[in-house]
Amino acid sequence: MSLLADLVNLDLSDNTGKIIAEYIWIGGSGIDMRSKARTLPGPVTDPSKLPKWNYDGSSTGQAPGQDSEVILYPQAIYKDPFRRGNNILVMCDAYTPAGVPIPTNKRHAAAQIFSNPAVVAEVPWYGIEQEYTLLQKDVKWPVGWPIGGFPGPQGPYYCSIGADKSFGRDIVDAHYKACLYSGINISGINGEVMPGQWEFQVGPSVGISASDEIWIARYILERITEIAGVVVSFDPKPIPGDWNGAGAHTNYSTKSMRAEGGYEVIKKAIDKLGLRHKEHILAYGEGNERRLTGHHETADINTFLWGVANRGASIRVGRDTEKEGKGYFEDRRPASNMDPYIVTSMIAETTLLWKKP
Repeated sequence: MSLLADLVNLDLSDNTGKIIAEYIWIGGSGIDMRSKARTLPGPVTDPSKLPKWNYDGSSTGQAPGQDSEVILYPQAIYKDPFRRGNNILVMCDAYTPAGVPIPTNKRHAAAQIFSNPAVVAEVPWYGIEQEYTLLQKDVKWPVGWPIGGFPGPQGPYYCSIGADKSFGRDIVDAHYKACLYSGINISGINGEVMPGQWEFQVGPSVGISASDEIWIARYILERITEIAGVVVSFDPKPIPGDWNGAGAHTNYSTKSMRAEGGYEVIKKAIDKLGLRHKEHILAYGEGNERRLTGHHETADINTFLWGVANRGASIRVGRDTEKEGKGYFEDRRPASNMDPYIVTSMIAETTLLWKKP
């Protein structure tokens, strides 16, 4: 009898040209991910060539039971690292049968901003630093921590090695390679300040593709932790007290910022972000007030400040950017559970489209 692993890893190309497409979408909470698979007659590389599909929105908190059908529109395709071969992962957004984006579909509004000619002309680049915490499944306590207890104080864990300091590296490395296989522009990983907490970076990616890639990378991470029997948390402050929170620092630049004289453009953009600080904070993730306290490398949630190489600021400008007079800046306010469609499009809207009163 075949082992289960043998069947899971069957190479379908030996016997059929058909492929499996995993359709992925964002659920009713705005942070949970859902997916289901369908068979297609052959390989597909263009999302516009994929069929629309539907699901029961009443079971995801996205539609009433008496009118539960929600339609999935395929938007981006990635290689499937779990089934491999010509099988694919498909990032979708969700609409009513009449073609109206449902309330949790934040991609639609983001796509409108990123297709604005003024935004397109500036070729916005994003690099997103996604932090997360790995939890023991049954107790919801960070991996590597004694159950009901605490490890030693922060200090030895950031970018650490060793069985007494680094917890979950096999999951992190599996995720790294799976993202590269899928075609995600993942640019790095590192262990974070709190033990059991890690970070991966996506980018630089242009426009809405950065958000598609973050969502698919989150999906792949959750699938890998499912296999490993571990829970991934995107809570911005998973452990109260003297422990670092989890963010999604968003690095940003435009064509004008990357050109000669770009530092002045950067300062004007930061000035605009400061004027809309409250609006941005409201859109930057649930529970962010527990993280943005003015401690643990954050600025207070009610305060906007920026600085060069200042990790206690709302906006950090790198030394290289200051020295070269051009480059990018980092918005350190987004929480780890933020919706990248909202955050990236809002940064573009504020810096490129919004006019100061």
